[in-house]
Amino acid sequence: MITLSIMLATIIQALDGTIANVALPHMQGSLSASQDQITWVLTSFIVAAAIATPLTGWLCDRFGQKNVFLVSVAGFTVASVLCGLSATLGEIVAARLLQGVFGAALVPLSQAVLLDINPREKHGSAMAVWGMGVMIGPILGPTLGGWLTDSYDWRWVFFINVPVGAMAFYGIWKYIHPTPAARSMRFDAFGFATLSLAIGALQMLLDRGEQNDWFAATETWIEAAVLALSLAWFVAHTALTPAGKSFFNYRLLKNANYVSGLLFIFIVGLVLFATRALTPSLLQGLMGNPAALAGLVTAPSGLGTMVAMLLVGRLVGRYDVRLLLAIGFAVTAFSLWQMSGYTLVLSAADIVWPGVIQGLGLGLVFVPLSAATFATLAPEMRAEGTAIYSLVRNIGSSVGIALVQTLLVRNTQTVHAALVARVAVTDTAPDALALLNAEVTRQASMIAYVDDFWLMTLLTLAVIPLLLLVRPAAKTAAPAPAGHAAMD
Repeated sequence: MITLSIMLATIIQALDGTIANVALPHMQGSLSASQDQITWVLTSFIVAAAIATPLTGWLCDRFGQKNVFLVSVAGFTVASVLCGLSATLGEIVAARLLQGVFGAALVPLSQAVLLDINPREKHGSAMAVWGMGVMIGPILGPTLGGWLTDSYDWRWVFFINVPVGAMAFYGIWKYIHPTPAARSMRFDAFGFATLSLAIGALQMLLDRGEQNDWFAATETWIEAAVLALSLAWFVAHTALTPAGKSFFNYRLLKNANYVSGLLFIFIVGLVLFATRALTPSLLQGLMGNPAALAGLVTAPSGLGTMVAMLLVGRLVGRYDVRLLLAIGFAVTAFSLWQMSGYTLVLSAADIVWPGVIQGLGLGLVFVPLSAATFATLAPEMRAEGTAIYSLVRNIGSSVGIALVQTLLVRNTQTVHAALVARVAVTDTAPDALALLNAEVTRQASMIAYVDDFWLMTLLTLAVIPLLLLVRPAAKTAAPAPAGHAAMD
């Protein structure tokens, strides 16, 4: 019952990372938002979760694991209701921020509880069950989100969390035994505040930069100044504070494998979530497909990731992780190259197969990457190392979404102007001009999508030579952090 309860909590958190994607076009119209503004629904959730995740350990030490788990589930469920009731873009972004804050602890806590209730010899099986639960989100999210949006309303994408959250809350309250709060950890409030401020300023700059014409606006300069100052304060504070008393242990940066892993997981987060944000808007906004169909054809990507993760777990100890990573990145780049060949005439197979291949590639990357990242890290630094690893992945995800959406809007405008200059107009009737402009806009948008896929292809290929920086992991390396980093 404990396993069932905590997996329900894990599923609703993992589900909300993807379930809203296919509903974005419907939200855009309902909330009167532009195409780049509506992505704040995704990035606000990711950024809030990124900021709050490192707090999990301290909160459990201060208030007890069960209490933190219960508050997280309850807060996440209430925030889901607020998302569904939102009438404006500002309201839903605020509610998604709350979702991210409360949901940040659900995945790491579920993993910790599963490890606590199972003997050491069953930890592998427990992590396999946990990993399957985490991967249900990317598989079920697009399909369920599309069906709910088409059959009912986009608001049900969030209301569906209420019964699941209620069952998870009851199970955790009923079956998990409380543990007393140790209150032994010191919380570095200044370090946490400056890092959070830097991350928030970065995301605001990325999300609103295109709308404000970047540095032509005073707002962008303010956001850039806040980012630079808060990051400088954080770096100086961390450098001058003794290890173990600061929010970030700078000794982590002395480990070459760990630093390389942070770079690679940033790229993985960027590519994975950027693609998941682009494909639904391409299928619905540009091609007019229903949300249910968009969900069905994008869901197999998560299935590909699950299959690859199950297979690669047996290969990590037998082959050089650098080889496995190179294959994974190459497969991912191949799938993105396939997507760069998209046109306005696409079949379901044209979407499904590149998605499955991309899922396989990313699945081949996750486990070996986390194994290599933590293989040479001292055991006492692993807990903090996994938190920062998750933080960097989430930042990569939010940066990727903001980047591709900004380029999409800008390139659409640029290509539209270039195409118009080459069109010979023979019929000046208003209806004819409107139809012509609509078709030019469709073509320009398609080219802009293709440009985004090309960019992600090149980014993925560019990271492969950097694998030479990674030292091979020892075959005796502990696998536990790998599972956390791979599936968190």
